[in-house]
Amino acid sequence: MSKLMRAPRECGSWNWDLEEVASPGLESALATAGRMAEVLTRYDMLLPHKIEIDWYVAGRGGIGVTTTLALTCPLEDPLLAERARASRPTGFPDAEIAEICVIGSGVWIDEDGRSHREPRLVELSVDPAPVGLSAEMAVHHDIWGWFDFAGRPHPEIQKRNAPRMEAALRELNALLGVAAEPGEMTYFGFATEFGIGTPDALEDGTGPDVTDKL
Repeated sequence: MSKLMRAPRECGSWNWDLEEVASPGLESALATAGRMAEVLTRYDMLLPHKIEIDWYVAGRGGIGVTTTLALTCPLEDPLLAERARASRPTGFPDAEIAEICVIGSGVWIDEDGRSHREPRLVELSVDPAPVGLSAEMAVHHDIWGWFDFAGRPHPEIQKRNAPRMEAALRELNALLGVAAEPGEMTYFGFATEFGIGTPDALEDGTGPDVTDKL
């Protein structure tokens, strides 16, 4: 197996409420994203190369506009915050940043021990809301769980990938000073404290087949 299927929604996500430990605002959000990305980069899970910025207008909500900036400087560089503000959609002069998603590639390991680079293996996002900073990590591939998307057990692939996720989540919790809360279950899977949960198996040992939604 060298080509991964990607679910349209996450297989698992983790949320950090940082209101008590980090200042709100764009600069703080980017600095937090930079620190988190450093952890994920050490585990070969996310090598950032751009950010995507979603915008909203107070009292109106999301405007359906996303701007993209290449990472020509570190996430925590003040220049990036300036560039982010300058990318405000011209048709919405009152727009504010709703979310910043850090986009890059990561490495996964197949059953034979070979490494493969995959775009968007892990997605990291931060919300600079003035009411309190928050962050989220999400995954959309089946390599972290016991079953693949067709419901077939693939323990060798899980064994070669899931420990990195657990180690990264533990380190992120320590870095942020806040324990992640697993996100909501989706059709494609659910998160546990430090990984992807295993659904109940059928009598033949297989799991749910979710390929009809891929």
